[in-house]
Amino acid sequence: MTIDSRTGALTPPPVAKRRDHVVRAPFGAERRDPYYWLRDDRREDAEVLGHLRAENAYADAVMAALRPLEDRLYEEFVGRIKQDDQSVPYRKRGYWYYSRFETGKDYPIHARRKGDLTSPEEVLLDVDALAAGKDYYQVGNYQVTQDGALLAWADDTAGRRQYTIRFRDLATGSGLGDAIAGTSGAMVWADDGRTLYYIENDPQTLLGRWVKRHVLGTSAADDAVVYEETDDAFHLSLYRTRDDRFLCIAIESTVSSELRFTPAAAPADFQVLAPRERDVEYGADHHDGRWVIRTNAAASDDTGARNFRIAVAPTAAGGRARWRDWIGHRDDVFIESFELFDRFVAIAERSNGLARIRIIRGAPGDPPDHESHVAADEPAYAMHLSINAEPDTDWLRYRYTSLTTPGTTYEVDVRSGERRLLKRDPVLGGYEPADYTTERLWAPARDGTRIPVSLVYRKGLPKDGTGALLQYGYGSYGAAMDPAFSLTTVSLLDRGVVYALAHVRGGQELGRAWYDDGRLLKKMNTFTDFIDVTEHLVRLGYAAPDRVAAYGGSAGGLLMGAIANLAPERYRVILSQVPFVDVVTTMLDPGIPLTTNEYDEWGNPAERSYYDYMLSYSPYDNIAPKPYPAMFIGTGLWDSQVQYWEPAKYVARVRDHATGGRPIVFRVNLDAGHGGKSGRFRRYREMAEMYAFLLDQLGVADGEEPTTAT
Repeated sequence: MTIDSRTGALTPPPVAKRRDHVVRAPFGAERRDPYYWLRDDRREDAEVLGHLRAENAYADAVMAALRPLEDRLYEEFVGRIKQDDQSVPYRKRGYWYYSRFETGKDYPIHARRKGDLTSPEEVLLDVDALAAGKDYYQVGNYQVTQDGALLAWADDTAGRRQYTIRFRDLATGSGLGDAIAGTSGAMVWADDGRTLYYIENDPQTLLGRWVKRHVLGTSAADDAVVYEETDDAFHLSLYRTRDDRFLCIAIESTVSSELRFTPAAAPADFQVLAPRERDVEYGADHHDGRWVIRTNAAASDDTGARNFRIAVAPTAAGGRARWRDWIGHRDDVFIESFELFDRFVAIAERSNGLARIRIIRGAPGDPPDHESHVAADEPAYAMHLSINAEPDTDWLRYRYTSLTTPGTTYEVDVRSGERRLLKRDPVLGGYEPADYTTERLWAPARDGTRIPVSLVYRKGLPKDGTGALLQYGYGSYGAAMDPAFSLTTVSLLDRGVVYALAHVRGGQELGRAWYDDGRLLKKMNTFTDFIDVTEHLVRLGYAAPDRVAAYGGSAGGLLMGAIANLAPERYRVILSQVPFVDVVTTMLDPGIPLTTNEYDEWGNPAERSYYDYMLSYSPYDNIAPKPYPAMFIGTGLWDSQVQYWEPAKYVARVRDHATGGRPIVFRVNLDAGHGGKSGRFRRYREMAEMYAFLLDQLGVADGEEPTTAT
């Protein structure tokens, strides 16, 4: 029950009906799921939609008393945004490209100028105009032909990540009649400026299955299939090589890769660079007459390259046997990617849990003229390659950020070392980085592993064990959660909240082994790492034991569901967005988008060993009578990554079992998908509501006592 501040009465949460349903595994195991009926693939069932609307009405009632705080937070968030902002222009084939925002508008204008930045502006896409009248709108990708004459762009009007490709003549600004629906949004032009290669999705699983060729002026129904992926464990992407010589299809799973390529000037059949092999991953680019390959395949004199190495090959012929080792494997350095230039190579890598950039002067495969790392000035930071559209330069652009430093674009002369600041993302409202402290520390896990933690708080914080803490985590897919600046987090810091980023196993902050130790039959490490970080921070005095909050989304929502079951007493409140909480049921259904290409992440529960292990941590299946923390859970009706019914079922079941009376709020965006609402301002309203709930529960909103629960 929750107190409605307007009436003083107790507002009961919605009660979902219980209907018997049995979920069966292929080997005969059964589980009963009383809320399975909430699943509706078409999103049209009146009873289901009625329940979701009732959840929103309950959320409105719970949050009514906090609306003033929500409004203040929202005004703080948007008050830090420079509304008439512009990206750093970059040059490509004679044009300077950039994006800019106009004051008060939700969506950007993508534009260019020919020759130099004093030339007249040519608008490629006015996204605000395209989004007019739509509840949701997103441009996922756009590509200009090599001659700069035509534009193709992909848009999504539901948030389901199913894109329609459209075309425009840039000389006249008029749209062309061609339109291609049901795509992944990936596309690449051939040199003729009339032929576009794109990926069409399977209408059921939403996985990219077919690479097709479209010729302008013809019907999309007649587009030829140039490649079909029949293994649902793999996903597809398209790109051009650095030298513009080849069009490439990248085919990747969790543990295997394959690259196919064809000449961009005269496309024909796509050739295989090296055939796929299980546990062999690689990606490649071509420049200056050679292939450069990042791979985990063993070199001839080595037993493996778990953290990847870089090899070169003068030709695609001969497969992996012709790859010559250039940058060798190291146990303490994880190679993430590289960018090729005429006179140097930039390598994005990780060491000691931090992202950095290594610069090697000279051609790939040759002994380096000079090797160095781009310097950083803070103990916890993130550094990534920026847009470097042209290889004939000695200047490297990169992005730098930390928990206190807003995103910053630099360029550095790789020969002289001179560094130029191109732009620091403006933060209005009097923000001063010097008012905050960022730290890097290591928390001991229960098995002795040291977990890196990035922290930020306002200077002068007393570490006396009385404060409030928000701890964020993800820990899946090898995705590294880097310490990056967030303008919304500032509102928490200014109210005395400590923000901590737990780099738990399952990410790739410390290399491939860090990822492997947090997936499949080692997934439990992700959850216990997060809990152990919390206990360590409380021991060090960063927070009171009863003033700790946790936050995660998507696979990070799985993390939130797991810790709520494993250690509910450690957390006062949990924030969970689009959470993947019904692991076993989802992974047993190959018809649900993303299931089949994630067996190497979670395991296939059709096999008994994986079924039993996944069942041991699945948040939905391990709910039991206990004093669960207060929860704020969000979803989007049109989510294609985590279907809305997972959190809907989870909320209903937690309410069945939770003791202690803390509120569980479920906010459903009926016109959004996995990423929430579109537009740069709308998402801040959602964040403000969630943070108002958080601050109230931690006792830092309007005094020391929460107002939404007893």
